[in-house]
Amino acid sequence: MIQRGIERLREDNFQTLRGKRVGLLTNLGAVDDNLTSTYEIFMAEPQVNLVALFGPEHGIVASALDAVPIENTTDTQSGIPIYSLYGDTRRPSADMLKDIDIFVCDIQDIGARFYTYIWTISYILEACGENNIDVLILDRPNPLGDVVAGSPLNDAYSSFVGRFDIPIRHGMTVGELSLMINQKWNVTPATVSIIPCKNWERGQMWDELGLEFVSTSPAMPHFRTALHYTGSCLLEGAMLSEGRGTSLPFEVVGAPYINASHLAKQLNTLNLAGVRFRTHSFYPTSGKFCDETCNGVQAHILDPLTFDPLMTWLSVIIEIRNTYRDDFEWLQPTQLQYEQGARFHFDRLIGDSEPRLKIDAGQSINEVTQDWNDYCAKFRVERQPFLIADYSGQ
Repeated sequence: MIQRGIERLREDNFQTLRGKRVGLLTNLGAVDDNLTSTYEIFMAEPQVNLVALFGPEHGIVASALDAVPIENTTDTQSGIPIYSLYGDTRRPSADMLKDIDIFVCDIQDIGARFYTYIWTISYILEACGENNIDVLILDRPNPLGDVVAGSPLNDAYSSFVGRFDIPIRHGMTVGELSLMINQKWNVTPATVSIIPCKNWERGQMWDELGLEFVSTSPAMPHFRTALHYTGSCLLEGAMLSEGRGTSLPFEVVGAPYINASHLAKQLNTLNLAGVRFRTHSFYPTSGKFCDETCNGVQAHILDPLTFDPLMTWLSVIIEIRNTYRDDFEWLQPTQLQYEQGARFHFDRLIGDSEPRLKIDAGQSINEVTQDWNDYCAKFRVERQPFLIADYSGQ
């Protein structure tokens, strides 16, 4: 059976943490094989001297809406401070770290560059390096396995939905990414150790693991959602509903101006691998087009192994852009609560303005993505020194 880092730490009777004051980054989506959260495990364990909690986007409880700032608070059970790293600061201050000997990170990532948890850890690594605090990563499987796909990130478009140049789908675990970030981009590297997973092979996706998928954030309820997300998150950059405020976030797309039946026929004619589109109308209770009827499609994954979320959802965007040129609109950063930077949010998500300009010029998806395979092949070589040998399956 697969063991995650938290289970191996417990099996070792928390030896790594004994006699140390512990800070913990986590949320309630990080659970063990009994669906007990790491937060609860640490709170109940006499061997762990937990002195501070840190929450990423969506907070410790993983329920705050996307892009909503979170304030510092206090844990009602213990009186321990809970510092928000998605509020006034995204980087732990020296004052937050002053009572900590070791900083533990245990959070379930989903394997996409846009997902902000890995960038929260990147700031923790910087702060701990500057303050001489050890970092321990309790590793977890990458739900999306070992596929590497997507666009490069131009440094000029760096943001909290893509801070450093890794592909949209990177095929690495949080532990492996932490090693890479710490060595490659951290000016003052921290001392980082990893407790790796046991009996997990990096080629396995979540639905092969026999593990329950626990929601990692409000709009990430299922593994299939995560699989869609590596492509459908790009919908956030356009005036299209990606299904936030519905029961199918990131699995649907729609807008009041779309002819659902026509769009479904257009998309199915493309014969995209592993997916079929069905007409779907919905009524978001939050997000874009809140309290309006949106017409569009639901994308049904027929074969997770052949389904390519990036190519699929980029194709959706291109078809809608070409069909509804008078209604389609790219969102500017002022319409979202992320930091300023690129002129359009889509550019930050995809890593540059060039793909958007190609789409606007009517270029095909092959023209939009023509350099991506070479980039991903190069990244596979660059990431090799940071991969954990236990995950090779050999």
